[in-house]
Amino acid sequence: MIYTVTLNPSIDYVVRLEKMDLDAVNRIEEDFKLPGGKGINVSRILKQLAVPSTAWGYAGGFTGKYIADWLTEEGITTDFSDVSEPTRINVKIKADHETELNGAGPLVSPEARLELEEKFATLTADDVVVLSGSKPPSLPEDYYQQLIALVQKAGATFVIDTTGQELLTSLKSNPLVVKPNHHELADMYGMQASGMTDLIPYGKQLVADGAQYAIVSMAGDGALFFDGNAVYHGWSPKGTVKNSVGSGDSMIAGFVGTYLKEKDALAAFRMSLACGSATAFSDDLAKATEIQALLPTITIKKLEEIA
Repeated sequence: MIYTVTLNPSIDYVVRLEKMDLDAVNRIEEDFKLPGGKGINVSRILKQLAVPSTAWGYAGGFTGKYIADWLTEEGITTDFSDVSEPTRINVKIKADHETELNGAGPLVSPEARLELEEKFATLTADDVVVLSGSKPPSLPEDYYQQLIALVQKAGATFVIDTTGQELLTSLKSNPLVVKPNHHELADMYGMQASGMTDLIPYGKQLVADGAQYAIVSMAGDGALFFDGNAVYHGWSPKGTVKNSVGSGDSMIAGFVGTYLKEKDALAAFRMSLACGSATAFSDDLAKATEIQALLPTITIKKLEEIA
């Protein structure tokens, strides 16, 4: 089983208008509400790939119920731990500029923490835990490291999708795959990258530091893939980008779901690119038909062997 952990889920309220004027009344042309949170996005894409998962995390109030009900309607199993404060609402403004207003998140009590952490004792060596996204401010800085320790105690495998020092620290615990984007990779290692060639040594470093596989996404330029033996560049045909939110989560879902079924890292990378691109070209997360339509169009090229 794949378990996705979203510590700080949200309702994403997406609004579209042609132009956003500050200090004025703006009329929304289109709006919709979606369940948000990186782990939740992973579960939703896994569902499109016919890969079962269970969504864990913290949820509370009418907003938490909205998310749980939405996922249940999509056929996704949920087992959220209750918090007393409502789950946050994030506002995504898509106008002449793309602007996000993200809430901090609810207070997580010691009781809620214990309830979530006790679930990790049920894991087995056949399970994969996907840890994704931000943490509510009430959780300790090293909370992901605490959860990774619980995963390892159970003998399970984990994936972590976070950034900065938190990701660097996690590498020593050998995550199945990590997926920073090119900006996040540059920030992690304190370097400046003017192109793909500059990224390659640092992508190799992710694997040298402990990741089993690493994907470095580069927006419209595709992604780099590192498996410890070679470096690959993959890309999809150009399309109209409608939704940058969730594309990276879709890549994680595509890789993990395919790798667990096929044990073929390059096939998993190909599916990762198809899922990420299909979501980028959609208003919401990609549907199965959109992913399958893109899959044959993905190109992967080996750039170099790793000695």
